[in-house]
Amino acid sequence: MPHDLADRALRRRAWRPVGATVLVAAMIAAVALFVTWQREPEPVIRPADGVTLPARPSPAPTDVRTDTADVPPKKLIAAGRMAVSAYYVVNREVVDEKNERLRRTWHLYDPRTGGYERTPYVWADVAPGLQVAAVLEGDLLSRRLGVLDLNTRRMLTWIDLEHPVGSAVWSPDGTRILATAYSSYPDDLVGRGEQAMPPMDGRSSRTGYYIVDVREGTADYHELPPMADSRPGDPEGRPFNVSSRQDLGWSLDGTMIYGPTSTRPDRVFFTLDGEARPWPEGQRYVDHSSQSATSPNGKLVLGGAGLPTKITDAATGAVVGRQKVLQLHAWADDDNVIALGCAGECENEFNSGLVLVSVDGSRMTQLSLNQDANRNGSWHWVLTPR
Repeated sequence: MPHDLADRALRRRAWRPVGATVLVAAMIAAVALFVTWQREPEPVIRPADGVTLPARPSPAPTDVRTDTADVPPKKLIAAGRMAVSAYYVVNREVVDEKNERLRRTWHLYDPRTGGYERTPYVWADVAPGLQVAAVLEGDLLSRRLGVLDLNTRRMLTWIDLEHPVGSAVWSPDGTRILATAYSSYPDDLVGRGEQAMPPMDGRSSRTGYYIVDVREGTADYHELPPMADSRPGDPEGRPFNVSSRQDLGWSLDGTMIYGPTSTRPDRVFFTLDGEARPWPEGQRYVDHSSQSATSPNGKLVLGGAGLPTKITDAATGAVVGRQKVLQLHAWADDDNVIALGCAGECENEFNSGLVLVSVDGSRMTQLSLNQDANRNGSWHWVLTPR
């Protein structure tokens, strides 16, 4: 899912109230889930020199898998080279008499059932190939990162961290994990009920990041303060970020990392050691996402959000196709794209779901059931190469 889309959706929903009954039910379900997962702890494998990761499937499957009956989905959703490897549901919970916060409940793909399984982790990310997942254990932030074998549901290793982290993402080659560190929880809301909103002061508690080499068993920490908030009248037009959550991501080739911005361009790049670098030549990204905007064969480029969307020729910039969808998310293959479609004639932009659309827009397959994306408790997908 695009890096910033969830945050933007959360901001839109920040003032939508959640009844006390829903909160109590959610707490009871969370306790029951925790007890269930703790009842029979799985054995932990702790190789002294890292983890031997399961081999990625070769060739990778390319079939189309849909679930147009359930919200959230119960069966795997996939098309071509990409799959919905995980999803999360966001709900609000009361902190005190003046504040609330957002909490994600994660569901991971389960190859044993062909569906998704709810987990007790505060964050999850599936590696390319859908064989293992990085998970963060804890309450809000985490000092413990695990590598979970999706096929056996056994934990391959746990890695203890000195600095608390709030997100974790796999490198494009599926061997390293980038975990962003925070000194305080970045999804707090100011106010209660209809008045609850993310902090508007532009302060973020990001402190740095870990690069974990899973095969070597190493976790290297680097300091990296958050990007500053807006600078009114800045003559240099420098990028800024007003969000409290500023998770880092990988460049397409895994040689650099990037931090999100609230400006154009939508990210800034760093070396793996945290030194600022120019935008990598030839790399084009889907806005607010780690997905490549360039087709696998290098010939076409996905356009930005907006109805209709467009796809252009990489060499000339000429429009080669327009699609009646809201957003283009990822290439399924050279001729088809996983996108966010809308119900009916798109009268309501929030009544939407995943679709597979052809470059010329003439063919469309519904992948997931439409949902009210502006509703508290809606699900947010994560797309991963198969």
